[in-house]
Amino acid sequence: MLTKSSTELVRQQNSTLVLAALRRKGSLSHTEIASETDLASATVSAITAELERAGIIARSEQHVQGGRGRPRVLFMPKRDCGHVIVVRISSDIVQYSLVDYGGTLLDRFEESRNHDLKGTAAFGRIFAAALERLLQRSRITKEEVLAISISSKGLVAADAARLIWSPVFGREELDFEELLRPDWRAKIMLSNETLLVAQALAVRPQKGREDFKALAAISLGHSIGLGLARKGRLGDLDVSAPNFGHMLHASSAGLCRCGSHGCIEAAAGFYGILRTAFEVPSDTIPAKFVPLSEMDKIAASARQGHRMAGYAFRQAGIALGNGISRLLSLYEPMAIFVTGPGTRYFDLLHKGMEEGLAQSLQVRLQGPPEIAVAADEQQLVFDGHLNRALSAIDADIAGGHG
Repeated sequence: MLTKSSTELVRQQNSTLVLAALRRKGSLSHTEIASETDLASATVSAITAELERAGIIARSEQHVQGGRGRPRVLFMPKRDCGHVIVVRISSDIVQYSLVDYGGTLLDRFEESRNHDLKGTAAFGRIFAAALERLLQRSRITKEEVLAISISSKGLVAADAARLIWSPVFGREELDFEELLRPDWRAKIMLSNETLLVAQALAVRPQKGREDFKALAAISLGHSIGLGLARKGRLGDLDVSAPNFGHMLHASSAGLCRCGSHGCIEAAAGFYGILRTAFEVPSDTIPAKFVPLSEMDKIAASARQGHRMAGYAFRQAGIALGNGISRLLSLYEPMAIFVTGPGTRYFDLLHKGMEEGLAQSLQVRLQGPPEIAVAADEQQLVFDGHLNRALSAIDADIAGGHG
């Protein structure tokens, strides 16, 4: 016999299933919800009635073509139930977006990062002011914001919204929970940016991926990031961001922005490619920011047959290939998605990547992994934000209503 607590748990799980189905499809009929969730019709009726009373979902009528018969009733997330703020912190800009509970983008603006501005305290003041401005532009209050989802490259604490190390702030930590409390009651979430890319790719429907088990997303740019998405035995998705860019490659790769020598990023990040192309000593302090226009010039030289420019991209590719081969040695075979601004140089990196991969026994025995370019990194990051933030809100709502 179910106790009250176990009955409540089942109700919460079923409510989460219904909200997740509506989140995936946007709007569904009663019958479609039952089919998507494998819940009984009576259970779906009880849950949709409860969520509708609480103002979490809304219903609409879709009239059949020709006007005959009863209209089809559809359920969908109620857009004005609340809002989510999405913030993407990158090397050159900080992007602020406002999204409603239905997942619709309402407003967005970007601010250039001032590289002369030192420290997290100064950034925190600018960050808090930008959030206030985002609210003012749309005339909403802090109480209407259910979650603030933030992303950055770097190391993120597993149990808190705390940035431990990043290319932007180095070893100076930034605790977003501490920064925004008590002014904000919203859920504060912080994610590694490439983790969000892997999250978005894992939930994005793709032909031929029905038996999806695992994938890796590698972001190429000023930093080198990795996101891993793996499906568990029960179908649950486990997403993580191992510290791939700062994995040891070879001491000859030079000084990394993290302060170590020989990281993958020291060879394959934009500053590493620039350093090799211009034959700068390997212990030279890495450039904080390399404009794409500068990288394009090096790439043009490589494509014209200039030896050192081509060598720089080849060495970067080898570092990436070596890193991927180690990744595959630790995990099962998986598809590799390459993303980020560095994908525009994939033609120059690809041969070196194959060379680096071929140094792995596993690759020589089983063949190389499937490598695909996912050029829409910014959209993938945004989609990953929404998927994680709205799913977390749905779980809180399912546990709190009724």
